[in-house]
Formats: sequence, structure tokens, C-alpha cells
Amino acid sequence: MNLADLPLGPLERALVASLQRLDPGAEPLLLASAALLCAALDNGDVCLPLARMAGQRPWPDHGFCLPHLQQWQALLEASPLVGTAGDFSPLILEHGRLYLARYHAYERRLADQLLVRSADLPPVDEAQLSESLSRLFAFNRQQPDWQRLAAAQAVRRRLAVISGGPGTGKTTTVVRLLAALLEQPGGERLAIGLAAPTGKAAARMAEAIRNAKAELPVDEAIKAALPDEARTLHRLLGSCGDSPQMRHHAANPLALDVLVVDEASMVDLALMAKLVDALPPSARLILLGDKDQLCAVEAGAVFAELCAGRGFDAQAASDLQRLSGQQVPLAQPTSRLGDAVVLLTHSHRFAGDSGIGELARRINGGNVPGTLALLQESRDDLAWNAQPTPADLLERLDRGYAPFLAAAKSADPAAAFAAFNAFRALCAQREGAWGVAGINEALEARVKRRSQVASRERWYVGRPVMVRQNDYALGLFNGDIGICLASEYGLRVFFEGEDGYRPFAPARLPSHDSAFAMTVHKSQGSEFGEVLLALPEQPSPLLSRSLFYTGITRAKHKVEIWGLPARLGEAVSTRAERAAGLAERLQRAGMPRLPAHDDNPAGQLDLF
Repeated sequence: MNLADLPLGPLERALVASLQRLDPGAEPLLLASAALLCAALDNGDVCLPLARMAGQRPWPDHGFCLPHLQQWQALLEASPLVGTAGDFSPLILEHGRLYLARYHAYERRLADQLLVRSADLPPVDEAQLSESLSRLFAFNRQQPDWQRLAAAQAVRRRLAVISGGPGTGKTTTVVRLLAALLEQPGGERLAIGLAAPTGKAAARMAEAIRNAKAELPVDEAIKAALPDEARTLHRLLGSCGDSPQMRHHAANPLALDVLVVDEASMVDLALMAKLVDALPPSARLILLGDKDQLCAVEAGAVFAELCAGRGFDAQAASDLQRLSGQQVPLAQPTSRLGDAVVLLTHSHRFAGDSGIGELARRINGGNVPGTLALLQESRDDLAWNAQPTPADLLERLDRGYAPFLAAAKSADPAAAFAAFNAFRALCAQREGAWGVAGINEALEARVKRRSQVASRERWYVGRPVMVRQNDYALGLFNGDIGICLASEYGLRVFFEGEDGYRPFAPARLPSHDSAFAMTVHKSQGSEFGEVLLALPEQPSPLLSRSLFYTGITRAKHKVEIWGLPARLGEAVSTRAERAAGLAERLQRAGMPRLPAHDDNPAGQLDLF
């Protein structure tokens, strides 16, 4: 095998060259394995699972074929570049998974620290907690009240993982559980932090908590003690430019007693490991997210792995029933974090007869025939164009955005944002006629012609933009949406802020793109009145159950899907698979190996 003939990218070639310098006699198969591992990391995997790839041709256009598992593993074990857990080697082989040493350390350290944190139970005044839960969640009539149970576990433990779909009340739960914590003896001294992976998510979390505080049945001192500012995780930890190091770590921990992280499904393995490392051992960590949503862009699917193997054993169920007055279903957890994980199931956004809610359930269940059948029913909140064309899509988007463009001419930011959030186009990919770039370019050209704006002009009334990078000086963050409107000073780009709308001269903005359409990834955490989801015409590795679910659940009132039946079927039947070992490290000793499918398979990954 000639490595020069393999279709390697720049990063893969750099890693291969580095390993060759360490061991000039390294076997070509070892170097090819390292290149495959590098590509796997770029695709979101934490490691290279040998059993999954043994005997296959990893590059379809090249004749190179990987050996059978035993031969491959023996060659790797014989290399001085490959070690086992605890060895000082660039590559680590463990349980049939090949890691870069750094990612092996991230995964192992994160698992160890989570297990220690979950086993260390803080002192709790149970009488006060029971009274707080009864008062704070008196509005709920569901049995069992999972919001109340989640709050109880978050107070009783130093680790709580709360997963729920759109409208299940994650923000309501967290603000009330924080109030319950503050009502505990000594709670007035707690230092509470709020964080999220992106600036947009952090701002949205802070706003939601500020709004929820007003309705709390607690005294003013408790309301005043609740935090109302949130930071990005990178800013919280003290990101050091291009370095992977953070200013806060185990030797310089965060000065916090409680940390709440929203949109935790977007947090990758490396960042989560650094976050837990920087949190004092005595602090509580509360992770909020949706295990069925898209995973982080970087390597790892940490939140979904933490939710695997959940359940309440007899002791945990008895304790929770005593504290909350709720009947708690028994389910023997297979994960040692099992009873630290609570799944919120009741959606306050989608009613029981909601087409969107039912569609989400069928997608999560991998039910292809059921999904297609539902979309063919006459549901008020569902529509499906099964024979889409780019020209028809452009016409539809032109009609969909007409109210927004009319509102933009009023120069009223509130009216413009309300109209823009009433309808939004989402795409599975960036490129192509069915991608963000193609749709934005075509629709923008049409808008300019109608408004008699020269094609070379970048700015015009009604241009929506999305910021691509954080600018802390301006207070603008990756994913923030702005709208170009006329003002007394000329064209200005307005962004939503805590105290109204903030105008910026177009030349001051950080890197940005037009945003009539946006990717499903960028839409995470947002909600719109109506959503049009455009799927690619050709098969795509991006199409998955989690992407489809995330896209349709951005809609509050109606979702319109443009996609061929074959593409819908592929999306529903394809689970986003990310190779990792975190869930197995958290597994209870003596338990059977975790299955590829959980009780709700969406978002559960084929880890092994």
C-alpha cells in the first residue's frame, strides 16, 4: 500500500507525517488507521471502532481494504505508537476502539468525574424540599409530574441531567428548582451560574429565566437571588484564543456552587470534559437539553450518552415518592447515572391531537410508513410537497416572506422581527439548489430586482443576516439574527436586545451571511410560527432522524416539508451514529452491554 495514493486531506496527512517522525518504521496500515481516525473525528466520532470497519474499503474509489478484526488489532497492538489506558502514546487502543490520546483522556476523565459527582450526595433538608416542591409545582396536574421529579433530583444530587422535547418546560423546571435550592438552609449564599454553548442560546436562556421569575410563588429575596445573566461556555471557562487550554481548570476552578447549562446536546466531548474539570467537586451541575436533537458539531454526543440507561430503582423511586408525593415508575437503570437523568415527556406546546407532535413521535420511533401516512392526512399543522422543484420552492418562499418584506418597509424593528419569526425556511445542508447558499442567493436576487436594488449592492431594506462569529465588544454572537432597516441615519442592521432593538452600521458587523434560509443545525433552540423544511433531492449523509426531528419541532403552529418520499424515508430510518465509549464507561458492572436502541431510539447512538 502506497500512502501517497490514498485520498487524504491536509489534517490526515499532517497526522501521518507526525507519526512517521516519531516512528520512521511505522507500518502503512497503522498510518492509514490514524488517517481514518482523524477523518472520523472530523465527522463527529470520538474514536475509530475497529469492528465496524474491519474488512471494508474505507475509500470507495481506492482499492485499499482493511484487514479482518483480529489481524488489524494485532498489528495496532504491536506498534510503539499505540498504547493502552494510562500509556504515554499518541494513539490509544481500548475495547476495540482506537483513540487519539487527547480524546481518550477527555472521555475517561469525564466519565470518572461524573461518577464521583453523582455518588456524592449533598445534605438536604427534606421537609423544606418537600414543601418547596409542593408549592412551586402546584400548577402541574400530570401524574407523574416529571418536572417536579427533575427538580427533586437536582436538589438531592450534585449532578442532574434533564432532557425534554420542545415545550416540555425545561426552563420552567430549572427556574423553580433553583428557587427550591435557594430555599434550602444556607441557600442564600449559593453562587449560581448560567451558561450555554452559544451566545444566542445564552441570551435566550437568560431572557426566559427573567420572564419566569415574575410568576414564582416565592418571596422577593428568592427572586432577587435568582441569576438573570448567562454566558457562553467558552467565556465562562476563559477561552485562550487558539489554544485548547482554558483559564479555569481543576487547579483554578470556577467560583460557583451551582452551574446550569442549557442546550447541552450541543456541547462536544472536549468542551464538556473541560467544563466538568473546572467545576468544584462540591458544586451542582445541571444539564438541560433534548437527547433527540442534533448532536454537537464537534466530536461526541455527550448528552445523548448521558441519557442512555436511565431509570429509577426501588430505593430512588421510594425516596422520590416520599419527597414529591408522586408515583414514580420503576425501571432498573443500566447506567450508574441512571437516576440522575430525568426525561420530561409532557409537551405544553403540542396538544395531544397535534400533527407536529405525532409526527415527532413517529420520526423518533423510526416509523417510516407511519410518517409518510401521517403527512398524507389532512392535518391543519402539517403540509407535504412530495414532488418539489427548485422553481416551485422559490415561488413558495417568495410568498412566505412577502409579509416580512412588507413589514420591513415600515422601519419598525418590532414589526419586522415578528413577521420574520412567523415564517422560516430551514435546510438540511448548506450547498446546492436545496441548500442554504442556493436558496439565499436565488431569493435575494429576486428581492433585489423587485426593490430595484443593484445586484452588486450588499445591503437593502429587509435583508436578514446571521452573524458567523462572536464579537464580545459589540455584544453580537455566532447565530444572532439581524434585519437591515431604514433609519434616520441611513441603513442600519437591527438586533434584538434585552432593552429593545440595537442598531449597527452594516460596516461594523462581524462576519455574516444572508439568512432567508438557515440550516437545521443553526436553528437549534429557536422556534418559529411556521417552518418550511427543504430536504435535498439526492441522498445525503446529513439526512438523519435527529435532523428531521429537530427541523420540524422548530415550528409552533405549522410545518411544511418539501422532500421526495425516498429522502423522508432515509431521514426517518437513519440514526445519527457517533462512535464513542462514554456510555459504556458509565455502565453498571455486570449489566448487559447497552443496546443500540433505547426505549426511545431517536438520538441514541450506535456506540459500540
